[in-house]
Amino acid sequence: MGNPMVRNLLKHGHTVKVFDLVPELVEKLTAIGCEAATSAGKCAQDVDVVITMLPSSPHVRRVYQDAYGVLASAAPGTLLIDSSTIDPQTSREVALDARGRGLAMVDAPVSGGTGGAEAGTLTFMVGGDAADVERSKPILHCMGKNIVHCGGDGNGQVAKICNNMMLAIEMIATAEGMALATKLGMDPHVFASIANTSSGRCWSSDTYNPYPGVVPTAPANRGYMGGFGSDLMLKDLTLVTEAAKAAKQPVMLGAAAQQLYQMHSAMGNGALDFSSIIKLYLQK
Repeated sequence: MGNPMVRNLLKHGHTVKVFDLVPELVEKLTAIGCEAATSAGKCAQDVDVVITMLPSSPHVRRVYQDAYGVLASAAPGTLLIDSSTIDPQTSREVALDARGRGLAMVDAPVSGGTGGAEAGTLTFMVGGDAADVERSKPILHCMGKNIVHCGGDGNGQVAKICNNMMLAIEMIATAEGMALATKLGMDPHVFASIANTSSGRCWSSDTYNPYPGVVPTAPANRGYMGGFGSDLMLKDLTLVTEAAKAAKQPVMLGAAAQQLYQMHSAMGNGALDFSSIIKLYLQK
């Protein structure tokens, strides 16, 4: 995700400094005009905006709150944009710490996948003060098409994880329906065409169908490679169930989806696109 997002920033005329723990990723970007930094803290020095995209909540805390991290290194007034997908509470605590140091911060997780990152059509779900969100929009519009202010700190994360919970449930339902229809003798193309023009229609069915051959551009037609990994979906579902537990809010189907993706990952499918969950239903 980060590589095409950086390239879109360059296309819009921005000067970009980059850091990653994987040197090869940095080299790819310095080859097209970026400046390399030796740490996240160094990357945050002498810039107007810092954008991060990190794997998990502990990584965000470390990168921002360590003694030589982003918060300690950025100049007062710097805008911080965290596009990681993490738990809302961590976002809120880091943002509060940032404001205490005179820094502006928004959480801005994304939807749209690597294809949206390449095309610059990502959706950013943004949480934070209205003034900070407005300040972030010119930068975010270089990388995305839809910028939605979701409310206060952490609400971008709320929108992201709840949306992905719905997506996971819909994908599992689509996989179950497609597998059962074909098992009962229907042609998968015929059944999909019926579902997609009736009440079973959803994005998982009409755009990202998990059954091979139904949607030519879907990962199902390239061995479930690329796209949004099953382990990433498992991570988001785990965030959902933990947030729901803290809020004392039941998420019965969300919890069931988390368990199915956990089993799918344990069977060695974690690196495959999340639509590969249909493999659970196509076992011989």
